[in-house]
Amino acid sequence: MEDRVARGRSLHAVTDTALFQPLTVRGRTLPNRLVVAPMCQYSATDGLVGDYHLVHLGRFALGGFGLVVVEATAVTRDGRISHGDVGVWSDEHVPGLARVVDFLHAEGALAGVQLAHAGAKASSRRPWEGGGPLTPEDANPGEEPWPTVSASEVAAVPDGPVPHALTVDELGELRDAFVAATRRAVEAGFDVIEIHAAHGYLLHQFLSPLSNRREDAYGGSLESRMRFPLEIAAAVRAAWPEDRPLFVRVSAVDGKRDGLTVEDTVAFSRELAARGVDVVDVSGGGIGGGWEHPIGYGYQVPYAARIREEAGIATMAVGLITDARQAESVVADGAADLVAFAREAQDDPNLAVHAFRELTDGSYDAYPVQAGPRLAGRARLLDRIGPWTGPDPVQVEPPRERRSA
Repeated sequence: MEDRVARGRSLHAVTDTALFQPLTVRGRTLPNRLVVAPMCQYSATDGLVGDYHLVHLGRFALGGFGLVVVEATAVTRDGRISHGDVGVWSDEHVPGLARVVDFLHAEGALAGVQLAHAGAKASSRRPWEGGGPLTPEDANPGEEPWPTVSASEVAAVPDGPVPHALTVDELGELRDAFVAATRRAVEAGFDVIEIHAAHGYLLHQFLSPLSNRREDAYGGSLESRMRFPLEIAAAVRAAWPEDRPLFVRVSAVDGKRDGLTVEDTVAFSRELAARGVDVVDVSGGGIGGGWEHPIGYGYQVPYAARIREEAGIATMAVGLITDARQAESVVADGAADLVAFAREAQDDPNLAVHAFRELTDGSYDAYPVQAGPRLAGRARLLDRIGPWTGPDPVQVEPPRERRSA
């Protein structure tokens, strides 16, 4: 990261905008508050990342984001959403991930990985193949469906396959899998781990009363439903170096109003903080189908603000944040400490440097040194000649007649 700044790129400290102030969490400093959220690409083979992932993730570092988080990365083979998911259940996955980390670091960004288990949502088709549960009839050759697990025998979708309810011994095995994945993340060089406890996947399936119908110590009251996700958070924190931040992604509310509430998530976040979690990444939905809450630009930011205030923990805001000044206001007003982008970043991988330019009256200082000076020079030329007004605005002088020898 130091090499990138030394070669002329200034990622922060040249502006008073809140969005481009650095943030130190434990022993890592994010150069700005802009984060690329985990985005499943369903493009891995046997969980291995390749050239596609390097380019997909690397472009966000070139685009100026302070932290880039690798998509939901399965801690077990059966914990994948689909056959195309990235994994970290084997040492074979480490070199490919390390290659991505090294590139992100070289371009000035911190590198994060989201550790995940899909639970009842596993064994699904890729979105462009129709999504939904994978069946023998629609499986690609060599991509057969597999049995799924969850907190209880509750299907992820109506008429979907009924998952196996995990036994207490199996919960211990999954804790071990998260710990092993954490150690591989250390080996790969990641700066941040995010535990996925949102969007209807396994840990969220334990938290939600809509999917957790257990009658043992892991079900019933909110305290009991939180037990397994909190055990995972504590186990990961113990295996993760003390100087590296730990995030947890939550669904602040279920899609249905009779599911998980923001009050539940505030209580969960307090317990996460007590176990050494540093940042709560606040999303929503994933269980119960649909969305029975208000929706609009920044519609999940109020959840992040409430959790930040009432649980006393740093938060990351998401949810239809599409504009630089909108993102600036989230941080400046104290609603969240970080702002994460997913689809907006896919549409514009240079979103961060574009935001910097907009918020600093046209500065190109945040661009990579290979591009910034050239773009600044072109901007000066465009200011001088004015906007394009139609075809062939430049009058080309006719060629001079040649003199005979």
